[in-house]
Amino acid sequence: MAVRKLNLALQGGGAHGAFTWGVLDRLLEEPDLAFEGVSGTSAGAMNAVVLASGWQQGGREGARELLARFWEQVSLHAIPEPPVVLSANGGAPTLAGLMLQISHYVSPYDMNPLDINPLRGLVERLVDFEQLRAGSPFSLFIAATDVQTGKIRLFREQELDTEHLLASACLPNLHQAIEVDGRSYWDGGFSGNPAIYPLIFETDCNDVLVILLQPLLRDSTPSSASAIQERVSEFGFQTTFLREMRAISHIQQEVCRVPVSFGLFERRMRRLCMHLIETDELLATLGRATKYDTRLHFLESLKYRGRQKADDWLVQHAGAIGRRSSYNMELFL
Repeated sequence: MAVRKLNLALQGGGAHGAFTWGVLDRLLEEPDLAFEGVSGTSAGAMNAVVLASGWQQGGREGARELLARFWEQVSLHAIPEPPVVLSANGGAPTLAGLMLQISHYVSPYDMNPLDINPLRGLVERLVDFEQLRAGSPFSLFIAATDVQTGKIRLFREQELDTEHLLASACLPNLHQAIEVDGRSYWDGGFSGNPAIYPLIFETDCNDVLVILLQPLLRDSTPSSASAIQERVSEFGFQTTFLREMRAISHIQQEVCRVPVSFGLFERRMRRLCMHLIETDELLATLGRATKYDTRLHFLESLKYRGRQKADDWLVQHAGAIGRRSSYNMELFL
């Protein structure tokens, strides 16, 4: 059986990362699909590292099992809420919404002076970083943002530990900055959500599959204060990705104007095949506070929707892997 290789770019989005869990769970069922490089930011970084660690421990089934364990244990730290069904109105959990509002006015250095983060213990229990550093099955590119410079920092598989992963998911209104090698870092979503360029220039695979947690297009203009704030927040975590994709699209367009490519860079860009799995209509309607809703029934509903979207993508576009882009990159221009 011929193996088809993909690079993965996993966007961040808090609890909505369970949607990516579902996508990965479905992709891992395909015996002829393999991954060469994985770029991840925030929740996408968590998924990337758990995917790699699980694969290292037990192949694709080991990856599916460890991803399930990770998200199930995330749910153990959920904020108690009345039962809520995932619905089109995306009603924000009451306590999570309240905490989100408070975080805009109270510093985490005051609200959480000990910087207690349940993810730290969870990641340390599930991921054997020493083993992963010694021989990760994929190239890993974990994005964080340097607080002082605003530049992206990509942590590689040979150096990864718990602090690097927490740095990628450090929301500054909830957690104190993570210090690595004397530098302070915040969530990678501010500088690359997710980063695409390392997958193009630091791997041999020509196919990049981007798994998004935010919609690329909104049909209406927000008018309420809360809706405006939601959209502003989306811009903050989507702009760098859109700019990077626009640059890639523009370069590909220019390269294809020339009949023959002699340079390595030009040939690489000509062969590049881009693929996207976007959120479904329902997930796109959910408010920002639901990114903090880690109750198991909610996470499992997102996983189910991710599996559905991945299945649809495989039916429609699996044949494009290694041959052509399945997404019209000119839409980013």
